[in-house]
Amino acid sequence: MFNKFCLALALAAMAAPAVSAPPAGTVRPAPSVAAPAGPAYSLQALRELARAGHPSLEAARAHVEAGRAQVVGAGAYPNPEVEFLAGRTHARVPGAASGSAQSVTVLQRIDNPWQREARIDAASFGLDARQAERRAFENDLLARLDQRYFEVLRRQAELRAAREDHDLAAQIRAKVAVRVQTGEAPRYELIKADTELLNAQKAAESAELRIAQARAGLRALVGMGLPADFQVEGVLAGQPAGAAAVPGLDVLRAELLARNPELQRSQAEVRRAERQLELERLRRHPELALKVSGDRDSEVRDTRLGVVVSVPLWDRRQGPVAEAGALLVKSRSERAGQELALLQSLETAYRQYEIARTQVNALENGILREAEAAMKVAEAAYRFGERGILDYLDAQRVFRAARNELIAARYELQLAVIEIERLRAAQ
Repeated sequence: MFNKFCLALALAAMAAPAVSAPPAGTVRPAPSVAAPAGPAYSLQALRELARAGHPSLEAARAHVEAGRAQVVGAGAYPNPEVEFLAGRTHARVPGAASGSAQSVTVLQRIDNPWQREARIDAASFGLDARQAERRAFENDLLARLDQRYFEVLRRQAELRAAREDHDLAAQIRAKVAVRVQTGEAPRYELIKADTELLNAQKAAESAELRIAQARAGLRALVGMGLPADFQVEGVLAGQPAGAAAVPGLDVLRAELLARNPELQRSQAEVRRAERQLELERLRRHPELALKVSGDRDSEVRDTRLGVVVSVPLWDRRQGPVAEAGALLVKSRSERAGQELALLQSLETAYRQYEIARTQVNALENGILREAEAAMKVAEAAYRFGERGILDYLDAQRVFRAARNELIAARYELQLAVIEIERLRAAQ
């Protein structure tokens, strides 16, 4: 069947117009765009730029400052109230004097110390929640930045591989053209070599486009402080950054529960809700105020000192107390749900880490080497006429596929490590 197929291709090639082969050794250059000539940045430098100038981080810091101002407001004592009245007195009985009359009243509410403590605590826990939220946002931002950074490294590795494939395809095409011209090989081999060269050229162009897209995504996360023509330092290695420091799953769970900022924010919200409920209950108690007043007219000067008591007779704050209680239940439920979700995400990331590490080891230590050896054997067999071009090209495709799988596996391994570091707040 294979011989019939080859014969059909040869007959079709004889009927086709002649194709002039390039001189032996001629290699069509791989497509290329101008490489960015800007400064090169390491991952740590990119992180510092993001911390310093990312607009969302600035907004998160401002949100924290607003919470700090609320703490100051919660600790402020009530201001005194001053009332001043002035007018005239008119005599309505014989012997009484007429003239001006004045009245001054000063009212100072007494801040309940238990209410004050609960109010300050509620605001302080709210500040803690905002600070943890800022840390969580920064942690997520840096994790996404790391992902984009290693995506750029992946696309660069793919481009280098695609250009190597293009150069190899061009060399094969030149050799096949010579053999076809000398009659050592049928014409369909040249057609096949041209097809492989075209595919390699398209793959290289696609790789360049993916690099540009990855660099644009990275710049969007870093901010406008990163120039448009920047470069990145580093390579996508088999041992990713942080992989050696990944402990066991039990240790990771304990670290997550202890320092994950999302959990810290949820816990702060629970404590804030607890103190807010206590505050609303304390507001059911009577409130005291001191009152000093003085009256002066043409004949009399009068000074009085008293106490004003608010009697919670009709409004027992049933609504605010019930609302605060419901919010406390809500915050506790959200905290428990978030803890469960984060632990599940950690387990998923750890399993992905183990799978990717196994794939990298298998590809590096066995599959890729075997595919490369098979390609070299197929190349030698084709050179000596023992096998056709199809066997040689198939061996190349197997090698390229294994190499690209290794690049993807290294990238997936790095992503798993980044996710683990994000969850354990080790950024």
